[in-house]
Amino acid sequence: MVARYYRELLNFCLRALRDRDAAADVVQESYARFLAVEQSQAVAEPRALLFQTARNVMVDQYRRAQVRGNESLDLLDEADLPTAPAADAPESAAASAQAVAAYLATIEALPPRCREAFILHVFDDLPYAQIAARMGTSVSMIEKHIARGRLACRACERQLQGQALVGGQS
Repeated sequence: MVARYYRELLNFCLRALRDRDAAADVVQESYARFLAVEQSQAVAEPRALLFQTARNVMVDQYRRAQVRGNESLDLLDEADLPTAPAADAPESAAASAQAVAAYLATIEALPPRCREAFILHVFDDLPYAQIAARMGTSVSMIEKHIARGRLACRACERQLQGQALVGGQS
């Protein structure tokens, strides 16, 4: 769907930058940012978001160039080249999204009362006594529900770590 805007977006960036390689880089970065947004929320106007994202990328690049004093990366030794943080890598973003989905599925799979107590404690930061009062049960029962939720999340974490180890060895 988004590919149909590629040429139009590239021409837009090319007019602004007057450099085909730089324009292609801006388009690629724009698509990466667009896809990150699209994964987390519905996009009503993808074309408008793509063009606004491209404008923002160009502004960001201009500002960075001003701060750096237009130092060319071509002049740096390979050892001195900056590296992207691991969290910015697409593989890291995908793994993070998968982990979040796994945790949400784990929490969703808890029994309803257990899930409610766990969410109230972990996400709403309510103390056990307040949760017990709200749910009309004992503090002891709330402790058991939250412990069950934590055990389920730990099992999910162990499973994710096992997948990461298997994926890292291939």
